[in-house]
Amino acid sequence: MNIVDMNVLTLRENLLNKNLKVYEVIEAFLKRIEQTEDKIDALLYINKEKALEEAKILDQKGPDPDKPLWGIPCTIKDILTTKDIPTTCASKILENFVPFYDAEAVKRLKDAGAIILAKANMDEFAMGSSNENSAFKITKNPWNLEKVPGGSSGGSAASVSARQAPFSLGSDTGGSIRLPASFCGVVGLKPTYGRVSRFGLIAYGSSLDQVGPITRTVKDAALILKVIAGKDEKDSTSSPMPVEDYLNGIDELKDLQGIKIGIPKEYWETELDEDVREECEKVVETLKRLKAEIVPISLPHTPYTIATYYIIIMAEASSNLARYDGVRYGFRYSEAKDFIDMFIKSRSLGFGPEVQRRIVLGTYVLSAGYYDAFYKKAAQVRRLIQEDFFKGFEKCQVMCAPVSPTPAFKIGEKTDPLQMYLSDIFTASINLAGIPAISIPAGIGKRSKLPVGIQFFAMPFKEKELLKITNLIEKEIGQLPKPFELERS
Repeated sequence: MNIVDMNVLTLRENLLNKNLKVYEVIEAFLKRIEQTEDKIDALLYINKEKALEEAKILDQKGPDPDKPLWGIPCTIKDILTTKDIPTTCASKILENFVPFYDAEAVKRLKDAGAIILAKANMDEFAMGSSNENSAFKITKNPWNLEKVPGGSSGGSAASVSARQAPFSLGSDTGGSIRLPASFCGVVGLKPTYGRVSRFGLIAYGSSLDQVGPITRTVKDAALILKVIAGKDEKDSTSSPMPVEDYLNGIDELKDLQGIKIGIPKEYWETELDEDVREECEKVVETLKRLKAEIVPISLPHTPYTIATYYIIIMAEASSNLARYDGVRYGFRYSEAKDFIDMFIKSRSLGFGPEVQRRIVLGTYVLSAGYYDAFYKKAAQVRRLIQEDFFKGFEKCQVMCAPVSPTPAFKIGEKTDPLQMYLSDIFTASINLAGIPAISIPAGIGKRSKLPVGIQFFAMPFKEKELLKITNLIEKEIGQLPKPFELERS
């Protein structure tokens, strides 16, 4: 098997058994990056020299079975700080920022033996659903270079789909791991809020952001989550709940007998692209074949999701991005007449149009006279949305729904911001509720010839149950092939 076609667990086995050297693994993926990067533009910084140097050191020391990711390369979304490696959030305001510390999730990957190959492109400050808002480049979908890869972790998903790396770390605020995973035909896991430390994750929406893995298999996602999950004293929102061994017993389910899977009608009885409906309904038939009990569920406050989500997220964004003032770090307009001029010009030139839009709207909903009407009301509705899920889970262990109403759309197709925001209609409610969710490939649409994803979600900290169920489904429906469009181009 070609090295770049190996998933994380296969690479790990070959490295520990000395069938492969770390150096040749890193070389193979760097060569793949050279072959594909000018076509998909998934990466903002390639860590070539340091990665090769680390590989040599690991080979000299020899395999370490106590390190679950020994010698495994990865890409990291450029919203996670990486020591001595540029971290820009795909924004001009942080264009030359090089952190002096690693994000906790990155540190845990390194401690487990992983090697950072590159930083992945994204929507600026994670604000977007298509990866078109990056200040530096637009990432293309490896399945069709005219289509978006989804956002905001589009560079991460595209890099895994294109075999530039066996896994990546992304962040999910309103669907930003699951949506690009769906569009690019890979697996994307959003853990429970607080399951993974947010230390070093540059803040967009502090009550919603969560770090998670993008992989090619459910088992790989289970392994990465085990590595990065757990309490972190540097992050007061990280949970002290014990971390389970998500790989242990993942294959023990032979069918889904006795398991109730909820079908929320608000996600299914709506306008869906034909490919999405067809492929997702095939998965539901697979669930029935595996003897799962399908339970109709209602989440009545779903219609308020987008309004609630965007009021809360824009308010938090306006607060979090206030720190980029041209004084402490990041871009500073050097020809300013005075402090006020420097402050205005630094932010006006440093932030892109979508970021500016969200800051302005967020400041508005937090302002005197509007706070009660907008932000406070959204916070109250958020609680109702969360209660909908908890009531639904009284009838089932897991729910499933499409990830997006459509497969990947054309670059430049959605110029209306509201149309773009509606891409998050099936994902944002899960972040508002703080529950875990995983997107897996459902199949390839007959008409679009593009991947379609389906997501499964459960009660907080039920990741092990989610991973067991989706691992069985993945085995039943099979994995997607390598993107054929990329190979032809």
